[in-house]
Amino acid sequence: METNSRATLQADLDAFDLSEELGFLLEEPLTDLPEYYRAWMDLANNLTHLIESHQLRDLVHKMPVLSPHRLTSHRELRLAHLSLAFITMGYVWQEGQHAPTETLPKALALPYWLVSRRLGLPPILTYADSVLANWKLKDPTGDMEIENMDLIFSLPGSESCWGFFLVSLLVEMAASPGIQGALEVMHAVDNRDLISIQKGLLKLTLSLKKMKETFELMHKHVDPTDFHGTLRIFLSGWRDNPMLPGGLLYEGVSNEPILLSGGSAAQSSAIQCFDALLGIQHEDDSGAYLTRMRDYMPPAHRQLIETLSVCPSLREFILSCSSPALCQAYNSCVLALKDLRSYHLCAVAKYIVVPGSRARTTGCPLRGVGSALDATGTGGSSPMVFLKSVRDTTQKALISERWLASITPEM
Repeated sequence: METNSRATLQADLDAFDLSEELGFLLEEPLTDLPEYYRAWMDLANNLTHLIESHQLRDLVHKMPVLSPHRLTSHRELRLAHLSLAFITMGYVWQEGQHAPTETLPKALALPYWLVSRRLGLPPILTYADSVLANWKLKDPTGDMEIENMDLIFSLPGSESCWGFFLVSLLVEMAASPGIQGALEVMHAVDNRDLISIQKGLLKLTLSLKKMKETFELMHKHVDPTDFHGTLRIFLSGWRDNPMLPGGLLYEGVSNEPILLSGGSAAQSSAIQCFDALLGIQHEDDSGAYLTRMRDYMPPAHRQLIETLSVCPSLREFILSCSSPALCQAYNSCVLALKDLRSYHLCAVAKYIVVPGSRARTTGCPLRGVGSALDATGTGGSSPMVFLKSVRDTTQKALISERWLASITPEM
């Protein structure tokens, strides 16, 4: 049985491009590309200085049009996408909210588009880039702890940029046991294996609690003023964004501007997987937004969400079993996910709402987004409205106390 379970897990890891230890994180990302791509790497490695000295746009204009065909491995493609994404965000937002560029030059736009097509990702900075693939260890023999980690590429925002991306990465890593738990539950429902369902749900609950605990590191490593006033604009996209209402023209790719959303935690495959497993169905604008954010995920990760979404309903199966233990295990998962979302709401208030209000009355730091994104997040949603909606929908998934009281305990 253990051998079969191991083989099933390995098949799932391979099918959905998962790491057993790191979940959706890219294992051992590359930090350099072949010499042919030196122009990309030189810009990406010096991005903060080039943005702050207002040199980046001029250097991009001098950049040769390089072919991505010499990129042969998945890790090379991910690093190329990451570097071009960071350069693109710096190029667009170098001069702040009042002077974003509306055209991406061909030397940047065309290879970026071609690399994106090969990966199945959009040509904009995504969560899959900045969080899942933008990390390295200071000491390769050491542990994956924040003190031993660094970013491959950075944006303006100093230590807050470092902290924001790496804490997000550690939250994602904490989701890894929960993803395995979700896979175990998925197969156990097919086999009507109540014990394995309960074990998988416990694994998921503990993982969600660890994610929330790790999220709390954000307060130690990210300053609200630096995040809102400096970093946040570089995560902004060109869809539903009043600073670039018409989108961005990708020169050499399209004759019409393209609309793409900026980075968002809604692009985390882990959270959407947990929703799918638990049968939490978000509707109206929130549901539509979450579904659209799947287009910003690696295709194999997106496929896992879709696989979980079409599996036999876990919630309905548990209700049909009339098992108080299973009901309580399910509710523990739902409550842990609701608590994580409530905590995310508090973080948004601290890092977006409060600094935004203060900026309107005292003036914004250099390059700050001012009031432009107070009502709209970097991903194009209204963050407080969206997060309250998904939290409340999560709460509604709980199996009611009345139902629990009505079922007969197992003998």
